[in-house]
Amino acid sequence: MATNAKTVHRLKVTLRQVRPPVWRRIEVPSDMRLSELAGVLEAAMGWMGGHLHAFDADGVLYEIPDEEGFGRRTTRDERKAQLGQALRDVRARMRWDYDFGDGWEHDVVVEAIEPRAGDVRYPRCLAGRRACPPDDCGGPWGYNELLAALADPLHVEHQSLTVWAPSGFDPEAFDVEVATEMMRSARPLQGW
Repeated sequence: MATNAKTVHRLKVTLRQVRPPVWRRIEVPSDMRLSELAGVLEAAMGWMGGHLHAFDADGVLYEIPDEEGFGRRTTRDERKAQLGQALRDVRARMRWDYDFGDGWEHDVVVEAIEPRAGDVRYPRCLAGRRACPPDDCGGPWGYNELLAALADPLHVEHQSLTVWAPSGFDPEAFDVEVATEMMRSARPLQGW
């Protein structure tokens, strides 16, 4: 992820339709390609990766073009678009969709565009709240059901979902150092 960016974008990424909110504040080089940003966002949020995704910035859809077409509107190739081109100004925003089957939607908002600090390694996570839902749990509705079952030992699905959920899953947990480390790792995670 070599970059010559003179600036960095500070982004706040918030998962839609999940309460209490799951969010991250990250910094990434402004010249990062959206295809690379997708992996960084997966890692920052806690997604495993490997699912389809797309960005929507001001009605422009960025994704890896679908050779088959499948009736989706015209897209721009995310491998050729830089973050600083898609989100040019502070307060600019886009939607990032992850895993079309589960329908996870995220708001990505530019909080600042600042000069790159020479002694800082990017990308990095600055802050966040709550654990990301487990991959393939059924979107916001399925996640709410998972939380209800895990919290109630008498819930009809408590036993099966406790076994299904990641070992030690704590919806309140978040570690900024682990998020930063994951943001710098290869995506999707190996073995996924």
